[in-house]
Amino acid sequence: MLDRDLAELYGVETRRLNEAVKRNIERFPEDFMFQPEGKELFSLRLQIMDVTRLRSQIATLNEAYEGSRRGQHTKYKPYVFTELGVAMLSSVLRSETAIQVNINIMRAFVAIRHAVASMQDKDLRMEQLSHRVDQMDASITEILHEQGDIRREQEEANAEMALQIEALNDALDQLREKPAPKRNKIGYKTTKE
Repeated sequence: MLDRDLAELYGVETRRLNEAVKRNIERFPEDFMFQPEGKELFSLRLQIMDVTRLRSQIATLNEAYEGSRRGQHTKYKPYVFTELGVAMLSSVLRSETAIQVNINIMRAFVAIRHAVASMQDKDLRMEQLSHRVDQMDASITEILHEQGDIRREQEEANAEMALQIEALNDALDQLREKPAPKRNKIGYKTTKE
């Protein structure tokens, strides 16, 4: 965000915002804040003229722009703040809005930390549940394999028993079909014999 937009957001003048930044410059490394150069200025669609040309001109800038005391064009390159810079800026400004923003940022950080911890706890529980499901799946697979083995053994035992029963039936059939051997009768002999 641009310094002038942040100044409006925090309820301070842009120059006061920039003064606070300069007084606390050690809090704003490159990844927090920068001043755009050349093409960046154009791509941001800022109404900035060549700073050296503006400063060297003897003539004054255009009359007040949109009711402010400054001219239509700014003499200085604006500061552009990243989200880290916006957070840091709220801690160096002394406006009521900046204080509230800083408080809200701190609360948001705590809420995010709690959410991350909660997510890590949920991830751990999900991992534990996944591990238990994997164990149960392995147990069920083992039970199904054992059940299949038992069925095969039972089918083999049934087939063997069926063969034994068939052999018994064949033996009984042979016994029924075979004529009984003639035996001599035991007892008294008669003349006819």
